[in-house]
Amino acid sequence: MDEKLLSIDNATNELIKKAKTDGVETIWDRKENMKPCPMGEKGICCRICAMGPCRITPKTPRGLCGATADVIVSRNFARMVAGGAAAHSDHGRDIAHVLHMASKDGNYKVRDEAKLMKLAKRWGIETEERDIYDIAHEVAGFALNEFGKPFGNLEFPPSLPPQRRKVWEDLNIVPRAIDREVVTIMHSTHVGCTADADSMLNISTRTALSDGWGGSYIATELSDILFGTPIPRETEANLGVLEENQVNIVLHGHEPSLSEMIVLAAEDPELVALAKEVGADGINLAGMCCTANEVTMRHGVKIAGNFAQQELAILTGAVEAVIVDVQCIFPALAPLADCYHTKFITTSPKARITGATHLEFDEEKAFDSAKSIVKEAILNFKNRDKKKVFIPQTKNHATVGYSVDAIINQLDKVVNSHIDPAGTVKPLADCITSGVLRGAAGVVGCNNPKVKHDYGHIELIKELIKNDIIVVVTGCSAQACAKAGLLSKDARKLAGQGLATVCELVDIPPVLHMGSCVDISRILELVGEVAKFLNVDIPQLPVVGAAPEWMSEKAVSIGTYVVASGIDTWLGVVPPVTGGPRVLEILTNEMENTLGAKFFVEPDPVKAAGQIIERIEQKRKALEEMFENKGELAKA
Repeated sequence: MDEKLLSIDNATNELIKKAKTDGVETIWDRKENMKPCPMGEKGICCRICAMGPCRITPKTPRGLCGATADVIVSRNFARMVAGGAAAHSDHGRDIAHVLHMASKDGNYKVRDEAKLMKLAKRWGIETEERDIYDIAHEVAGFALNEFGKPFGNLEFPPSLPPQRRKVWEDLNIVPRAIDREVVTIMHSTHVGCTADADSMLNISTRTALSDGWGGSYIATELSDILFGTPIPRETEANLGVLEENQVNIVLHGHEPSLSEMIVLAAEDPELVALAKEVGADGINLAGMCCTANEVTMRHGVKIAGNFAQQELAILTGAVEAVIVDVQCIFPALAPLADCYHTKFITTSPKARITGATHLEFDEEKAFDSAKSIVKEAILNFKNRDKKKVFIPQTKNHATVGYSVDAIINQLDKVVNSHIDPAGTVKPLADCITSGVLRGAAGVVGCNNPKVKHDYGHIELIKELIKNDIIVVVTGCSAQACAKAGLLSKDARKLAGQGLATVCELVDIPPVLHMGSCVDISRILELVGEVAKFLNVDIPQLPVVGAAPEWMSEKAVSIGTYVVASGIDTWLGVVPPVTGGPRVLEILTNEMENTLGAKFFVEPDPVKAAGQIIERIEQKRKALEEMFENKGELAKA
């Protein structure tokens, strides 16, 4: 691979080259022209009030109010956590509202009744001799109450080990209502409030936990109830999935309430016939970013690409419409779309973008609303300029859709029914405690133009699976793996002998696609269930997290709740905290003393893999010694 190339992905590099020929800019051009603020990179610029902005330097060691570098850095970090938790949790709230409007004859229906009944039982909701939609509406109401209830604490899922909850209780970081935690951060960071880094990070941790074990968990559970719990499906990934003779629609964003309806609308006979009338062979949907994960794991819709590739889809000249809802959407898509025939369509009042065509999605009339949006794309097919079309012939096969339920179903393939019950995580726990698998890693997160596109994800994961560490992925990391062929069952040839054997017996790839970024809650659930099965706390497991190319506030919230859950987390991009020595000490060292885990920062994915393997071996050794001691005590 040429070091000068901006991505390890051929399709991406080809289209970056086309952008230069076409005279249009991409995120990489803007990165080249942008000089980062050194104060901002360290987190020591404060613009919370109008006395400043205040920048900490050796000559000005305090802001005008007297805030130190650590106070400013901790406030900036806290506000990133709040922004991320708000985005993910508001996603969950919207899904709860959609469940509340579901009905037997409506556009939105209950697809997984068993999961609904299970959740209702857990939340103490009566189910006997009741209409399934009455139950669904009460479940939705209970979920919505978690956002703003005035008293008490968050309702945690049963996968949370009691030892972990006790740690949170002792540290006074058990989340209360989800919205309350976000508001508390915004209040605490206001001028004249919290001016102690330790306290600020405590508040941040509690808020992040309200996201991971609250808002994100609700989003995942209720999406499964509404749209179906994912099962393994076959798909293809990369920009080569676009079709030269079809109406190409790229779905981009995060909330499946829109994308699910677009999928149904694209299958509508009336619209399929319209596509043929305008000269197309049909309608081709492709996903981008987390919406891609949502629709591929439930419908097998092909993956066009991840975060950094959104402009490149338009650059192919073959996309009739990019339809978006919320989160991770470049405003740059609007002027770029004007250079081609593509319609850039925004649909949410939370994400209106200057220059876009705004067609607001009406969830009360969801199917008709989706049809009108798809129709706009179809009618745009006639405006395609064939001279501008270039679709890279690059794509790869992937198996996607490994929910926790699907993983357990696969594990049942190796259960001896004469000895053990089916439907548990015992086979996974046995593989880890026996050493057949050295451990597990959750690799998640975005793309960031500060580093080579997809390189951090792919090189880290290749090193881990080579060393018998099974990997689960979500978000843009999952899409990087899909494009690189790591989500194919054939990728077991890249794994170590232990992992390859497990993959063959259980019939899985060595890297498991678990969904969108909000579905990191699935990873927490799986890890929690293994910890509970072994009767240990999460930090005692040989399990790690990593975000090699993170960039968003959501990633800051995710990293914080993953560490607070007891999982060491590696970052491949340096966070804006280096200007606060106390903050840095807490995040990368002292957190281990209180939470059992901490952050590591290592931009080189191969070095990061080495550190991860070393850490996993430390955890394995401690776990083995603990079980040996328990065995000796049992004999005594």
